[in-house]
Amino acid sequence: MSDQRERDVTQAFVRLAGGLAHGADVVDLLSELTTDCAHLLGIASAGLLLADERGVLHVMAASSERTRQLELFQVQRADGPCRDCYLDGAAVSAPDLRTETGRWPQFAPAALQAGFASVHALPMRLRDHVLGALGLFGTSPGALDPDDLSLGQALADVASVALVQDRDRTDQRTVNEQLQAALQSRIVLEQAKGVLAQQGSLQMDEAFTALRRYARDHNLRLTAVAEAVVARTLPAQHLLVHARGAGRS
Repeated sequence: MSDQRERDVTQAFVRLAGGLAHGADVVDLLSELTTDCAHLLGIASAGLLLADERGVLHVMAASSERTRQLELFQVQRADGPCRDCYLDGAAVSAPDLRTETGRWPQFAPAALQAGFASVHALPMRLRDHVLGALGLFGTSPGALDPDDLSLGQALADVASVALVQDRDRTDQRTVNEQLQAALQSRIVLEQAKGVLAQQGSLQMDEAFTALRRYARDHNLRLTAVAEAVVARTLPAQHLLVHARGAGRS
């Protein structure tokens, strides 16, 4: 491992540990984790799926809108590596999606059309409970080496801890309640992104950046800002003006 890569890995875990210690917004924390995955593992992007109490998967975080849409596609079609990873509780590897159309007849063509050529999925686990899956997407064929897979699993494990932060209360009912709260936060975030995208003629990635920038610049939780935008207690135009001002700085 190069000195720079080692520093990047250390910084990523320091950020995650600091966020957990200070009660950072879980949606913001997991969104940053998917971005770190893409950077540290040398892949194009990453997405995180979380299961609700019925075992239905939902998109929790993604490093790009393209990845979010593809993760949503496999959830809706019940076809894809992250779904298999969640159901089996084991890593799934597809170094070349061109050879996987028989395995995933709907997902593989959609992923190829979106510009992805390889995918790996890692389980998110809390003890013996599988919470979801972390998807790692590449734009060229190829397997991840064992060290990268181990690092990816470590990041997935940190994501699991971030979702269920109360270490003294890990009974099934409490876990389900905390996961449901996280999923609800993600729904509100998507609604807020839609408001900003519509009012500011933005792409969804740009809307998310505007929300995150406003939250961080004002020392607010991302979910709280999203809730205020959806409730119209924080005008979307305030965030759009702030984003334009920050973009000029």
